Amino acid sequence: MTQQALSRSGGLPGRRKNRFLEAIRKHWILYLMFLPGAVYLIINNYIPMAGLVVAFKDYSAKRGLWGSNWAGLKNFEFLFATPDALVITRNTILYNLAFILLNNIVGIMFAIFICDMKSQRSKKVFQSAILFPYLMSSVVLGYIVYAFLSQQTGIVNNSILPALGGDPVNWYSNPPAWPWILIFVNLWKGVGYGCLIYISTINGIDPSLFEACTLDGASKWQSIVHITLPELKATIITLTLMSIGRIFYSDFGLFYQVPRNSGLLYSVTDVIDTYVYRGLMVQNNVGMAAAAGFYQSVVGFIVVLIANGVVRKVSSENALF
Repeated sequence: MTQQALSRSGGLPGRRKNRFLEAIRKHWILYLMFLPGAVYLIINNYIPMAGLVVAFKDYSAKRGLWGSNWAGLKNFEFLFATPDALVITRNTILYNLAFILLNNIVGIMFAIFICDMKSQRSKKVFQSAILFPYLMSSVVLGYIVYAFLSQQTGIVNNSILPALGGDPVNWYSNPPAWPWILIFVNLWKGVGYGCLIYISTINGIDPSLFEACTLDGASKWQSIVHITLPELKATIITLTLMSIGRIFYSDFGLFYQVPRNSGLLYSVTDVIDTYVYRGLMVQNNVGMAAAAGFYQSVVGFIVVLIANGVVRKVSSENALF
């Protein structure tokens, strides 16, 4: 009997089912470990997808999710029928591009420096120190930045600038400075996450490659260029693609808490998330917020597909799918 005939008669599906059940019996411990994560994903990521319908409805708490009237694309007009649409989209994309580029470059640099340390204690100290800001809440981060930049009591205005012969600056009404401030703060807070992933990748490189490189008389820089960076290629591409998928999302705490929601800074600190939040607080429009999330998710998905397609053409073995 041919495979086609087996498929029609149900033979192949039966075989697949038996193989699946056999794999579960054989590796039941691994599937048991996987179960909590699967339940978490279903509850938190898949079941809420039904709520996407709110983006196309004039939501009313009294009528409920399914009883509310359809609104078509009306909720999306809030994002696109406003003069601020271009500003918030530009800020969101440009900030995320800067974050992706700098966090990867600095993360790789720190990972290489830490892996080259001879002392294991020093490695642990530096790994902990570089990861600590990543675990810090945005509220705490905002107060730390305020402690530096406050016009009356800030360290910069009261200690650093006078020592350099400069005058105090009202940072919270000085828009040109804030792109640099936000990029630096994000780098300080977020570089530790990628750095630890790069450290684990470097630690997994075969030590004999470095030994052979040393015996051939290669310098440290040459070993980094010809061994470390090529081995990090797959990790760099994976982290970059994951970041690109959220290029239309922003760290709400970074853009809301750190600038302290200063209206004078909206031109350089306002992104899609903060704009929608303020609109939601003023208009109490749940459908508008759902439309913004839907828009961000769809565009992010499309961007990931495009970026992955480019990677597949350049280096197919490093593509995600």
